Amino acid sequence: ARAVALRDESGEIVRWVGTNTDVEERRVAAMALAELNQTLEERVDRATRERDRAWKNSRDLQAVLDTAGVFQAVNDAWHTILGYRATEVVGRSHRDFIHPDDQPSSEQALAIATADELEPHENRYRHADGGYRWISWVAAPESGLVYASGRHITADKEAAVALEAAQEQLRQAQKMEAVGQLTGGVAHDFNNLLTVIRGSVELLARDDLTPERRQRYVSAIGETAERASRLTGQLLAFARRQSLTPEIFDVGESLNRLAEMVQTLAGSRLELVVELPREACTILADRSQFDTSIVNMAINARDAMAGEGKLTIGVGLVSGIPAIRGHAPVVGDFVAVTVTDTGAGIAPEDLYRIFEPFYTTKGVGAGTGLGLSQVIGFAKQSGGDIRVDSQLGAGATFTLYLPRASELAAETGPDRLPRGSTQGDGLCVLVVEDNEQVGQFATDALQQLGYQSVLASDGNAALDELETDSARFDVVFSDVVMPGMSGMDLAARIRERHPGLPVVLTSGYSHVLAQNGTHGFELLHKPYSIEQLSRI
Repeated sequence: ARAVALRDESGEIVRWVGTNTDVEERRVAAMALAELNQTLEERVDRATRERDRAWKNSRDLQAVLDTAGVFQAVNDAWHTILGYRATEVVGRSHRDFIHPDDQPSSEQALAIATADELEPHENRYRHADGGYRWISWVAAPESGLVYASGRHITADKEAAVALEAAQEQLRQAQKMEAVGQLTGGVAHDFNNLLTVIRGSVELLARDDLTPERRQRYVSAIGETAERASRLTGQLLAFARRQSLTPEIFDVGESLNRLAEMVQTLAGSRLELVVELPREACTILADRSQFDTSIVNMAINARDAMAGEGKLTIGVGLVSGIPAIRGHAPVVGDFVAVTVTDTGAGIAPEDLYRIFEPFYTTKGVGAGTGLGLSQVIGFAKQSGGDIRVDSQLGAGATFTLYLPRASELAAETGPDRLPRGSTQGDGLCVLVVEDNEQVGQFATDALQQLGYQSVLASDGNAALDELETDSARFDVVFSDVVMPGMSGMDLAARIRERHPGLPVVLTSGYSHVLAQNGTHGFELLHKPYSIEQLSRI
């Protein structure tokens, strides 16, 4: 309240004139403000105590660093996890504690954390006992400092290593199981073949054989050797060590040609449907191995349907291979061949084993277990893959992916020798073979066929023969795998020194041929027949 006195002439106060102001609202507001300030102070104090408590009690490493990486503050977890008290850390650089191998990445992480939030970063910090502990860090900048939090993950790392070791042991055990199955299957099949050959040879030694029986035993040896050759070919295909002869061809045309054979193999109770696209689906692959793969998948489907059902073979262009058996997807142009049956389907536990050699779910004598292993080996070696989708009772679909090839991608194939009479007509062949028995057989057989032949035991001996008189030789027939100079190296030197002299290579197996091809030289696979040898 405020008032002013009014006085008369003598100075006496006559009356007071004043005003009254109601300040209740102001008083209430002032009290509320005071109460709010006190509440805010209490809240800030409580938040600070909670932060300090979280900092102190955290089981993770907490740290404040400057932009140079010098610690400004750390919590008690440093003593629990790394054995250091705060006084032993504050003022020191983070580099003093980090494993030398992790220094570069940690410097990059600090540079990121000074400007932005750091995604989890793992490194090793030295413990007070001299060992190292794995720490996973996150961090963020504020007011020119870096606030970091690190979680101790050494146990997780050790568990991951132990898991990987256990998985590797499992893989080794599975590999040994597969090897045991493979060797057992090979031994079984080859022992059967050897029984036929050995028995036929012993019977041929008898003097009382009729011509008919003698011819029967000779034929049995030849047929058994052919079956052995197919068996080794399937094994090499599975191991991706088959010597392929790639050529560009249209898959649709090849399937059209195979359709009649597949129908014959499938039987009259099985409906065959071949769905071909209008556009050409060309691939660069070994045509013979492709045909064998289709036949193997068709036979597998036929057996799954017990000879009765519907078999559908389709072809299409795709832009990649999806993730298969844990492998990442592959982007590119591929031709996809699908073989779908309406059979019983494949059990989930068998899906990952059906491509193993000699693994079969069929009854005894109903399958060799090599058909699908040949398919996956051919696909992988050709730059593709194979996928299987199946459910019990709902059939199965096998999808064979092979890299697409355009006509422009055609490579120059091996120069083919003219095919004519199987008689040598006096042509001279330089035979290069390190195996004495095989070399003697080849030269004797060539001479029986009317060729002249000269045997060289290795590449250097062959070059010496050519240096002496290369004009007398019409063709060089060389093994690929030989000690010292390989057949591939010899062929390359002959091409360089004697460009007009044809070279034919022969091999039962060569990782060089399997990986790199024949480099334009014609290849005759071992074991070869007399008829095949006559056409070199």
